[in-house]
Amino acid sequence: MKKRTLWAWGVAFICFVVLMIVTPAIPQPQEYHDFADQREFFGIPNTLNVVSNFPFLVIGVIGLVLCFYKNYFKLSLQGELWGWTGFFIGVAAVGVGSSYYHLNPDDARLVWDRLPMTIAFTSIMAIFIIERIDEQKGTVSIIPLLLAGVISILYWRLFDDLRPYAIVQFVPCIVIPLMAILLPPMYTHSTYWLWAAGFYLLAKIGEAMDKVIYKWTHQIVSGHTLKHLCAAMVPVFLTLMLAKRTVETNRISLLKTWKVSWTKAESREYTYTTVQPEDSRTH
Repeated sequence: MKKRTLWAWGVAFICFVVLMIVTPAIPQPQEYHDFADQREFFGIPNTLNVVSNFPFLVIGVIGLVLCFYKNYFKLSLQGELWGWTGFFIGVAAVGVGSSYYHLNPDDARLVWDRLPMTIAFTSIMAIFIIERIDEQKGTVSIIPLLLAGVISILYWRLFDDLRPYAIVQFVPCIVIPLMAILLPPMYTHSTYWLWAAGFYLLAKIGEAMDKVIYKWTHQIVSGHTLKHLCAAMVPVFLTLMLAKRTVETNRISLLKTWKVSWTKAESREYTYTTVQPEDSRTH
């Protein structure tokens, strides 16, 4: 491993330690388990919050199969295959783990909701490093990132402190859209990353407004149920991206592409025809 890479990991670790020292612990609030929609249908407790996780299982299994079925996604790099495999395993496991949690929400079951999500988040981070920074560094980072995710869950359960888990969850939410915009892509259809990020943002809004949305919709659907459906659109868009994309021959960042488009729009010249007035002089 190069010295610069070691320095980067060292700086990241020091920043993490400083953050843990200067910030107070964040315990798991128990009111988190008090969801707006607690209706039961067909003998299933919290029915809509349970069944709305089914799309995760479907798209996770589809993506996992396509990763290996005749190399449908054309994953030419070994690290990519490992990263996307981890991502789709995490997505499929969310469908199972989150359903299990919502049948009887409590801290113990919440582990099986959050653990698959950390696998998906950390796998995506490794994929982005492979595609946008360096293949070898990204491949090497897969295991450490996965371990960081698992450790963040264990730390929360042992010490009732959500800080490491919050970092694992929210850092990719900030870094990935920035990397998608600022760094040149290896493949086409890079804007699908931004669509995925947009749906994840909608999911977090739905989660935060669980009870409000339930009231607005006259108790038809809650914000948390909509959160599941919006979040499931993230792997849907990424699966579509994998199916459509090709190797980018002209690697230009989205930001530069947008700048070029804006410059062309601003510099577009319009040609006007000058109409000569008729000679009104009397001959």
